[in-house]
Amino acid sequence: MNDLIIIGGGPAGVAAAIYAARKHLQTVLITEEIGGQSTVSEGIENWIGSPKVHGQELAKMFRTHLDAVKSDIVRLVLHERVESLAKTAEGFTAMTKSGNAYTGKTVLIVSGAGRRKLDVPGAEKFENKGVTYCASCDGPLFADMDVAVIGGGNAGFETALQLLAYAKSVTLLHRHKEFKADAVTVEKAREHPNMRILPHTEPTEVMGEQFVTGLKYRDKDTDEIKELPVTGIFVEAGVLPNTGFAAGLVELDEVKRIKTDPHNQRTSTEGIWAAGDCTDELYHQNNIAAGDGVKALEDIYLWIKKH
Repeated sequence: MNDLIIIGGGPAGVAAAIYAARKHLQTVLITEEIGGQSTVSEGIENWIGSPKVHGQELAKMFRTHLDAVKSDIVRLVLHERVESLAKTAEGFTAMTKSGNAYTGKTVLIVSGAGRRKLDVPGAEKFENKGVTYCASCDGPLFADMDVAVIGGGNAGFETALQLLAYAKSVTLLHRHKEFKADAVTVEKAREHPNMRILPHTEPTEVMGEQFVTGLKYRDKDTDEIKELPVTGIFVEAGVLPNTGFAAGLVELDEVKRIKTDPHNQRTSTEGIWAAGDCTDELYHQNNIAAGDGVKALEDIYLWIKKH
């Protein structure tokens, strides 16, 4: 029986695991990989202590720090995904996809979120044939081509800036009139001569033959359907929380994020805490996730000492 089960290996999970090792809480950390969503980022410019770091490099830093302190206190279970979580008389049991069971007195859910897919005709048909969800993976394949980016948050604009290094042109579409991205990032994109920004628009259909040849979209000001000739469509339309394994055990909000007490990251179920992008935290960023993971661990430590 572990003191703690940590489900997820992003910044919240790794930060909590490091603190768990320092406090000598017998812990098992279950994750498919270390690093979280930012592993695909070409350049993270807001991680405290580093002006700019590649997502893969940040993941290596996480692993190096964890390996340096975990000793035999924190057990790292990689390439595993938790399929179910159940409450028992002694605590909790997490079952993984491969059929392994892990028990703990407490649980910290830091399972993050997955990318939201583009839900229009043609999007699924042309996935990996022009429609992609990873600019750092596929961007160079579209050198000297006209491409589109769907999404007006930081991820969307950062993807656009990355693509502008080699694409012929980049057109960014955003469903709202105002952008969610940082003003400095938006301004940097606007200044590029090969950048086009279309606010208050939404995609309606991906066109193509063997590969993508264009994108139909609706101008929400005029209700007119227009066509954009592009060969690549990069989707940055937000994320969906990875919380299915906890449904029915903890209270979720309307979009299936775990509800937490912001003072201590406790969930509606005694003995379960949550942090990071799988929660209803107002702001989802690496630094905030790490801080919330630490906050949860501090409270978990006190809880365990009292029980």
